[in-house]
Amino acid sequence: KCAHLRLACQRELKPYYMSKLWWCGTTLLGLGEVGNFTAYGFAPIAFVAPLGCVSVIGSAFISVLFLKKTMRAADILGGTLTVTGTYLLVTFAPNVPQELTARQVQNYLVSWPFLVYSILEIIIFCILLYFYKRKAVKHIVVLLMMVALLASLTVIAVKAVASMIMLSAKGKMQLTYPVFYIMAVLMATSCAFQVKFLNQAMHLYEATAVVPINFVFFTTSAIISGVIFYREFQSAALLSMFMFLFGCLLSFLGVFVIARNKKDEHLQIPFIDCGHIPGQKLTGKIQPDSHSSHYGTLNNADDLVKSQS
Repeated sequence: KCAHLRLACQRELKPYYMSKLWWCGTTLLGLGEVGNFTAYGFAPIAFVAPLGCVSVIGSAFISVLFLKKTMRAADILGGTLTVTGTYLLVTFAPNVPQELTARQVQNYLVSWPFLVYSILEIIIFCILLYFYKRKAVKHIVVLLMMVALLASLTVIAVKAVASMIMLSAKGKMQLTYPVFYIMAVLMATSCAFQVKFLNQAMHLYEATAVVPINFVFFTTSAIISGVIFYREFQSAALLSMFMFLFGCLLSFLGVFVIARNKKDEHLQIPFIDCGHIPGQKLTGKIQPDSHSSHYGTLNNADDLVKSQS
């Protein structure tokens, strides 16, 4: 965002991919996703997926520093709720062994709980896809439900691939098993279709509505898939499960509070004031003021004569 604002301030318009700052941000984003991918190899899905709320808090506070946004009371309240929920998630997350071999993944794939879950998920997804394609129903819940159903497959595949790569790096080669490549293809395919439907939702609806709803749906589907496929809460105490779910609820509530009534900002003036661009101290106007009588019109009859001559 900061890179786009700086590019808008320049007299010579350049594509965003020519900006070093944009590439820096993209690189950091990529490193974050690599870290997220790696985390699935060391921790349960039910532990990693809800921690995505940290990115919402980070975005709210970093925007104050870099984009000169105003810190709202809702941001502080939502951040407090989310941090509290995150603490409960970390404290009461399921503690299960995370070294998954290819043979274990194969056994999980053919287990009856996962087969039943897969059939139900396919049926629900086909029904939603029918309404989306045939009936042209593009409600935000329909779109994000399809994203969530695909996400459940994505996190299952990501954890399997990450775990097998980690074991292979330790000397226990798992990359020779066909199931590794099956899960890799499933990960890439489901992720690609997730992006398709998520982009559709972002195009039709405000980001302030899409982000919290998608976070809730994604986290819920990820936890359910971890419980069914990897049996992560199989030996957990009832109190731990309750406190974990309560932490998820607080995180969901915090994300909604941060996103509530937070509309996308649009320029209220037809020019870009360089004094508001991060890192710029100029105050010149790129475009003239549209309220001026000289903006796109002739001021008087003399101007008309001069233009005709």
